[in-house]
Amino acid sequence: MDKTTTSVKTFKYRLYPTKTQEAAMYETLRLTRTLYNAALEQRREAYRKQGKTLSAYMQQAELTALREACPEFGSVYSHVLQDVFDRLDKAYKSFFSRVKGGAQKAGFPRFKPHQRWNSFRYKQCWDNKRDSWTTCGKPLDAGKRISVPKIGNVKIKLHRPLAGKPKSLQIVLDVDTWYAVYACEVPNTALPATGSSVGVDVGITWFAITSDGEFVENPRYLRAGLKKLRVQQRTQARRKKSGNRRRKAVQLVAKTHRKIRRQRLDFHHKTARTLVNTHDLIAHEALQVSNMVKSNLARSISDVGWASFFSLLALKAESAGRRVIAVDPRFTSQRCYACGHTGKENRMSQSKFQCVQCGHTANADINAAQNILARALPSGVNDSGVTHVVA
Repeated sequence: MDKTTTSVKTFKYRLYPTKTQEAAMYETLRLTRTLYNAALEQRREAYRKQGKTLSAYMQQAELTALREACPEFGSVYSHVLQDVFDRLDKAYKSFFSRVKGGAQKAGFPRFKPHQRWNSFRYKQCWDNKRDSWTTCGKPLDAGKRISVPKIGNVKIKLHRPLAGKPKSLQIVLDVDTWYAVYACEVPNTALPATGSSVGVDVGITWFAITSDGEFVENPRYLRAGLKKLRVQQRTQARRKKSGNRRRKAVQLVAKTHRKIRRQRLDFHHKTARTLVNTHDLIAHEALQVSNMVKSNLARSISDVGWASFFSLLALKAESAGRRVIAVDPRFTSQRCYACGHTGKENRMSQSKFQCVQCGHTANADINAAQNILARALPSGVNDSGVTHVVA
């Protein structure tokens, strides 16, 4: 497939392993986490003692010797072990990228406790030479089971068909539930042109306000679940550490967070899909969300999930042949859309905008959304410029 006309999509399915298969999955998680921590220690010591930087390829070359010295690693598929070093290498590259970008806290790769290691990955599911499935992840028995190397034929719920070519398979443990996540290369399908362009201003009072006057309500899923979370977290705090009752209390808190996360993700998917289906061009502010969550509105900003929404919007737009443009956010709420006058005195209240120069009045959020759209269009480039074109 031509990469310019394809995109990578993920398909997530529920797994129902037997007790024996689940035990093998847990053991794979334990061994891969052990290998990750050992590989990180090896890199640190090599640099500290010899000033030498190890690569993923150099560490992968030692896998044969490792499996001879530690036979327990023979129960893990070789591609899964190789992927551990790829993940560590990616963590190092991300760290150096943040250092180069001048981040105050670059975040050096850390050792992984069992709570932060919940997946393992098979790097190849498709044989390009034969243009067919490899053994890994292949659906069996009319799609009721899939073949997972070193684990067995695991029962799966294929609630929707796979599309495109499966590139990789990741087995994920989410609290107490197992999932198979396929990354597939899918051909892009351009939607019919609508001739419509829209600017989107995001906020906390309203999730989104468009330049054509549409208000999208902020569901505030975290706020709705806070009362339940407080009760569960207090129960967890009273339980004796390392006890079975404490473990169950921790799982209850995790399940509540999972539900909130899923509700928010579902809302983001539906909102992004509506925008992509309706408009050819979508403009939004290029917000630095990671900096904004350091304010006293951190909980509300985290609850609304702008970064996740913008990412989904860009992916959906790319596969549908739409354009998403992120523009400079400075003064969009203070600038008059009618005459261009900029001043903080124009913003009379949270919702009211009145230009002190020309007298133009409007809803403050709609005025900001119109400014965002103007900056994304060719006529608005001279004003502040387009900072980033996603698709």
